Amino acid sequence: MDIDEIYYDAVDLLKAMIATKSVSREEKEAAGVVEDAMRGFGLDVRRSGNNVWTLSPGFAPAKPTILLNSHIDTVKPTEGWTRDPFTPEEDDEGRLYGLGSNDAGASVVSLLAAFRFITAKEQPCNYIFLASCEEEVSGRGGVESVLPMLPHIDAAIVGEPTSLQPAIAEKGLMVLDGAAEGVSGHAARNEGENAIYKAVEAIERLRRVVFERESELLGPVKVSVTQIGAGTQHNVVPDRCTIVVDVRTTDAYSNVETLAILRDAVGELCTLTPRSTRLNPSHIGLNHPLVERLVMMGKQPFGSPTLSDQALMPFPSLKLGPGDSARSHTADEYIVLDEIREAIHTYVGLLDGCRL
Repeated sequence: MDIDEIYYDAVDLLKAMIATKSVSREEKEAAGVVEDAMRGFGLDVRRSGNNVWTLSPGFAPAKPTILLNSHIDTVKPTEGWTRDPFTPEEDDEGRLYGLGSNDAGASVVSLLAAFRFITAKEQPCNYIFLASCEEEVSGRGGVESVLPMLPHIDAAIVGEPTSLQPAIAEKGLMVLDGAAEGVSGHAARNEGENAIYKAVEAIERLRRVVFERESELLGPVKVSVTQIGAGTQHNVVPDRCTIVVDVRTTDAYSNVETLAILRDAVGELCTLTPRSTRLNPSHIGLNHPLVERLVMMGKQPFGSPTLSDQALMPFPSLKLGPGDSARSHTADEYIVLDEIREAIHTYVGLLDGCRL
């Protein structure tokens, strides 16, 4: 199988994906595009909802299994686009413009190309290629819904724009809804217990909270109060004040451990209720065979502040893909076509003959 031929297949598929609207939870047609392409490549395709996957030929349960995953959904286009976000357009500098080209269509097609190349012959590992949905909204209908349907997985490569450098740690996310309770009263008569004052003290405690452990790759846990609301009118002491807290967790603590520390910090001043604790931080060791192989290839491991489907994977994983994270979710998003070619060669060099 010729790797250049696979590269051109990848570019054609990416153009078809760009031309098909695939905003999160509206990926049905885009999943169909990917499914049809995979069938055209002669792969045994399986689908659940808007998730599409295939197992390497001759899948052997006795072998270790590596998941190759990226997402087909996109954010909504911003107002600043000067091109049609759903029309794939190349320029003279080898850039391909279009919504989802960088995040993460280029990773989808590059991983699929590598899967086709390496599974054309016997390998020490099994491989699963999964194009999943709802990543941009951390939806429950995406990769999380598929994992129980798959065979045991030993490790995963998650395709995201990382400039083809391996992100071996990734911050998690918790959003907390806080509420400070007071007693209403007339503002002119020194009545009641002002919930705003209690919330302000709780916010100050959150600002000063100290986490004893700090991640070597991700730094400290980041706690930010991002919203606050209270009051009905100027002369009524508010009996309730709400806050929203954005918490970026690290591999030094689980989300549950982090929540306990923050609740202890605010005490009785304020309740803190997580919207979810499922988006955990992730980490894979420097001594993992995939990481060691990447280092031998000249790659530089790093810690990523951005969230991906790694947060939902209960097995070792790393993030690696073509493109630049800074282009994601921006107007006139693009991928450089040579980045796709380089990604295919990188994935093949990493996975061909890999042993776990």
